[in-house]
Amino acid sequence: MLFYLGGLLKNYFGPARLLQSYAVLIVIALYAGFILTRHFLPKFYKFLPSDRGREFSLTKEAAKGKPTGAGVVFISFFAILSVIFVPLDGLQTGILILTWIMMLTGFLDDRSQKGWGEYLKGILDLIIAFSAAALLSNYLSDSETGKICFWIPFVSNFIYIPKWLYIIITTVMLWMSVNTTNCTDGVDGLSSTLVLVALITIGTIFYVILGHANISSYLLVPHLADGASWAIMVFCLAGIIMGYLWHNAFPSSVLMGDAGSRALGFFIGVCVMMTGNPFIFLATSSIIFINGGMGLLKVALKRFLHICIFKNVRFPLHDHFRKNHGWSPNQVLIKFLIMQLLVTVAMLGIFFKIR
Repeated sequence: MLFYLGGLLKNYFGPARLLQSYAVLIVIALYAGFILTRHFLPKFYKFLPSDRGREFSLTKEAAKGKPTGAGVVFISFFAILSVIFVPLDGLQTGILILTWIMMLTGFLDDRSQKGWGEYLKGILDLIIAFSAAALLSNYLSDSETGKICFWIPFVSNFIYIPKWLYIIITTVMLWMSVNTTNCTDGVDGLSSTLVLVALITIGTIFYVILGHANISSYLLVPHLADGASWAIMVFCLAGIIMGYLWHNAFPSSVLMGDAGSRALGFFIGVCVMMTGNPFIFLATSSIIFINGGMGLLKVALKRFLHICIFKNVRFPLHDHFRKNHGWSPNQVLIKFLIMQLLVTVAMLGIFFKIR
């Protein structure tokens, strides 16, 4: 909205042209997201459900009774601010709607007295993930060949895959991102801090590398024409997460619930697929993947194939380190953050320079 408003006003008021600067919009969106969430989130506490306590979680009793489902507030803020700051196209609008729907499914589970079953939530995740995959494939496919461009580490040439394969890969990626992020939400500030690192990393990739024709050409990666507008969305959400962390830092006064974690995991997965390289997920969210994903793998193997792995390891891993190694919540947060930063720096160097 502001982008187009700047185009209308710049002939009458010169400084209005700044509203068509992506860098300016990124900064304003980030600060607006932080200030809005920091100030207004507590005003919604009385409308939020109370946490029931997570089964099998060491933080079950500590979290029980706190307002949860805050994702319904800050994801709604994200949708509103995106409309204001981002020159949205059809794809971005569709993804924004699906992100809000993913949030809604999580919020309905948060407010449910008994909680939704794993299978129901899994089916809903697959439906939304498939819808997003189909939407992405429609917008990103070549109009003549119908194929979609990928770039992967250690290969300088682009790889083109058919729509059906892209939809399968994207659906799996989004489902995995949703559920691993959800599993990581168990220590005050942990999930949101790791998500913040992922968002800043992806936003920088969109704006500095993929959105810049010369830099993307130099690094042998595809140029994303609307990379800068995606960066506005990403940094807007990053500012909102900063505002949420203001209240979620240990000891937290509010929890994001499934409403927040599922929507954030979904949006990160979409952004990773927009980069054209699914392996970027390792650079942005490897600790989230290991922390939550290995637990999902352990449960799936035991439940469906009766195969037991990691018998002496408790999942999510943050519970293992708290119970078996005596780490405090702050130690878990800081050490997981350090590991993610180390992995992010190394992976980005490998992905973009070793081609």
